[in-house]
Amino acid sequence: MTAPQTWMCLICGWIYDEAAGDPEHGIAAGTPWADVPMNWTCPECGARKEDFEMVAI
Repeated sequence: MTAPQTWMCLICGWIYDEAAGDPEHGIAAGTPWADVPMNWTCPECGARKEDFEMVAI
């Protein structure tokens, strides 16, 4: 199993952390980025999933 990764919104800088998920928006903790639905949007600015890129923190 790989370590959880982080993904940053290129529009506003919000970070999606696979370990934390986004439970307020239906994404359970531990959800890999690949399993986040394509219709999910950034909770801060509404950017689409394709507006995120993987970052090392």
